[in-house]
Amino acid sequence: MTQKAPPVCGVLLAGGQSRRMGGGDKCLRPLGGRPILSHIVERARPQVEALVLNANGDPARFAEFGLPVAADRFEGFAGPLAGVLTGMEWTHENAPHCPLIATFPTDAPFFPSDLVEVMEESLRLGGAELACAASDGRLHPVFGLWPVRLAPALREALEGGARKVDDWTAGYRLIEVEFPSSGFDPFFNTNRPEDLDEAERLLAEHG
Repeated sequence: MTQKAPPVCGVLLAGGQSRRMGGGDKCLRPLGGRPILSHIVERARPQVEALVLNANGDPARFAEFGLPVAADRFEGFAGPLAGVLTGMEWTHENAPHCPLIATFPTDAPFFPSDLVEVMEESLRLGGAELACAASDGRLHPVFGLWPVRLAPALREALEGGARKVDDWTAGYRLIEVEFPSSGFDPFFNTNRPEDLDEAERLLAEHG
């Protein structure tokens, strides 16, 4: 009998400062006539039991998406790890039946539709504590699967100055889950204005 996968809470990471895009919310830039975030939500929602948006500032600008919005719970723009911590703590309080969170950066609109399922299976079969995605020999550590129980340890690490995802995950059993590229990298992200043109092309060709 196949072991049932534990419920997972999805955390959409939009707390960055988007310097390379000229500031503002990258995820609200249009792609195919809709905000990038619409594409992200559409892919993430079927993969998880609950979904929360990690974003700072006025949450009203995300009202159309109908998602709970959680601001960083660690001060000072501490990077993606602050968003991971926020997701862990929010899940502990609001979706306590979910022992894991899956994190999705909100500037990569083509991530695999089976991302969470494949990472969870790899995590379980590999006897690991954490999982992150990889493609074409590159790691994508912000596409990760994280146990909520590690929230106190992550908070302590952030208070001690930890900022890089790789540095913190190095202290745990991490499994790197390779995803195939079908003509393009599924983790392609829209970091810069010119990436939006490429994203429009990919959307037209691959949907």
